[in-house]
Amino acid sequence: MSSPRIIAGSARGIRLKSVPGTITRPITDRVKEALFNIIGADIIDATFWDVFAGTGSVGIEALSRGAQHTLFTDINRQAVSVIKENLQRTKLAEKASVIQTDALKQLKISPDSNFDYIFIAPPQYKGTWSSALSALDKNMGWLSADGWVIVQINPMEYEESELHHMEIFDQRKYGDTQLIFLNERRNTG
Repeated sequence: MSSPRIIAGSARGIRLKSVPGTITRPITDRVKEALFNIIGADIIDATFWDVFAGTGSVGIEALSRGAQHTLFTDINRQAVSVIKENLQRTKLAEKASVIQTDALKQLKISPDSNFDYIFIAPPQYKGTWSSALSALDKNMGWLSADGWVIVQINPMEYEESELHHMEIFDQRKYGDTQLIFLNERRNTG
């Protein structure tokens, strides 16, 4: 697979460095373009958390398109190094924070900020996406009042999740990639 690139915005066309090996789940240009077409202009001045960041491709795309700030978290030291290099390459480092941490543990701590968009695309076939959603559902302070959680999985991984504070409002499939969009559950009386 070729190295990821930034599709639109201030860093358009810049190729990103990839993380060697198979520890990351790359997003295709087609899926990334579809994702940001759905978000649209709301990305401008938004805060974004790329939870299992890998190369940082999705969070950097958000910054390139006008997001105010992106937090990148990844447990892998090599991935964190690649994210930092890619932020320098795209000249977007000043709008980003990069933390090497276990995302599942990070989701459970008391939030020091909240995000308009939380993007969850963990390693495949380990149920990690469901664990991340469950942790976030129990700690909703990470998500801003009108925020979205976006999950990227292979459709074969999908299973119903018992959520008390979030609900799915949209799902899209693009070949072997499924995007699931959630927001805070609204009390309907």
